[in-house]
Amino acid sequence: MTHEVLVAIESDGDLVEARAAARALATRLGFSRTDATLIATAISEVARNIIVHVGTGRIMMSPLEEEMRCGLQVVAEDKGAGIRDVEAALHDGYAGRGGLGLGLSGAKRLMDDFDIDTKMDRGTRVTMTKWRFRDELERMKEKRQRRP
Repeated sequence: MTHEVLVAIESDGDLVEARAAARALATRLGFSRTDATLIATAISEVARNIIVHVGTGRIMMSPLEEEMRCGLQVVAEDKGAGIRDVEAALHDGYAGRGGLGLGLSGAKRLMDDFDIDTKMDRGTRVTMTKWRFRDELERMKEKRQRRP
């Protein structure tokens, strides 16, 4: 199993590193090029929010594995002021500080699972996951590799 990837988000250049790391991990996990691009784009959106609204944070990417599917989970964290109105922040056009407001709503649309945990004056954690189904051949190969 591929290990967790951690990228510190402190400047625009870190968005490039986070996107590249996401694409590489998604490819290793067997995601299509299209899905790898969707994951990288969602990461760009949440990382951009970290830079614009807080200044620094981090993005952790982890592989997930289940019997019938595997996934790539992304956790974006910051220690900022928190999101006052999460419902509004998830609607297109919401601009908390003068931006276009497509970050969170766009990321949510691109991923399969999406959750926001925010606490005022303590920060925000966005957890999102993209899944792909594992075909029978892939599952059979894995079972063979586990045999002693």
